[in-house]
Amino acid sequence: MNIGEQVIEVSGLRRRYGPAKGEDGFEAVRGVSFSVARGEIFALLGTNGAGKTSTVELLEGLATPSGGRVRVFGHDPYRERARVRPRIGVMLQEGGFPSELTVAETARMWAGCTSGARPYGEVLEAVGLARRADVRVKQLSGGERRRLDLAMALLGRPEVLFLDEPTTGLDAEGRRETWRLVRELREGGTTVLLTTHYLEEAEELADRLAIMRAGRIVVSGTPAEVTATRPSRIRFVLPEGVPAARLPLSVPAAVHGRRVEVRTDRLQEALTELLLWARREDVELEELDARSASLEEAFLEIAHEGGADDLPDTGDGGSDTDGTARLTGTGTGAR
Repeated sequence: MNIGEQVIEVSGLRRRYGPAKGEDGFEAVRGVSFSVARGEIFALLGTNGAGKTSTVELLEGLATPSGGRVRVFGHDPYRERARVRPRIGVMLQEGGFPSELTVAETARMWAGCTSGARPYGEVLEAVGLARRADVRVKQLSGGERRRLDLAMALLGRPEVLFLDEPTTGLDAEGRRETWRLVRELREGGTTVLLTTHYLEEAEELADRLAIMRAGRIVVSGTPAEVTATRPSRIRFVLPEGVPAARLPLSVPAAVHGRRVEVRTDRLQEALTELLLWARREDVELEELDARSASLEEAFLEIAHEGGADDLPDTGDGGSDTDGTARLTGTGTGAR
């Protein structure tokens, strides 16, 4: 096993629904490029409709791209499905297992359809469903059904695991247990590509992530790199009778009545200057709160930025092929 080998390679990927041309069609994926290394956890983020699931389905070989190129283990996952499918595990947003079967019966059935399946009791134990083996699927809670979906994705000892919203419906304890299991898989060399709406999940798990908007990747990198693209902030309330005009001029601030917000790329320097000014002027800064930007803040700002770049692109232009989106806030799609 070659840790660090690129096992997923995507270049200029496009997916269009409806007619190939004209206004009746919709291009959900518009020139996406990225790569994922063996043993890496890569998170694909975006609001509903950003193109995440449409992209992942192409990687899983469930559909053929409208344009561009995707390779998993060096193979086309759609046209060379027989070479790819035995080596991957797929956890869809909904498993759709027969409701009248028990957990054990479902696992036994799924194992019979999986190449090189491990003992199904092993995966039920791993996801915390061993004690629910005799319970019918229809009687499981939403979180337990997600655990069953994950168990079935792990039956074939996958080298690459696709997880589409893996912890939706899980309680806090179940979510943490799933995170622990995913980390153990990575330590064993499994590559994981996940989509999630939980920003904490992406921060906890992802080695790298990409944020999609309107079918394009607009920023990617490590969680720390993506967060660093957004400024830190300082918030406080000025006392009565202290005008904002007295604030040190080198600290740009947004003022709303007595409430003040400072956004800066140099948090420590700005905070130090502000506190020294407050001591010198004998001013108490009420409700003082200083913090670096979070991934959630970065995501919300990036995901909702828009403009002309988000208009439908119906051209046949080229694409980024270097396998990575830059930390510039600009799209990687073809124009």
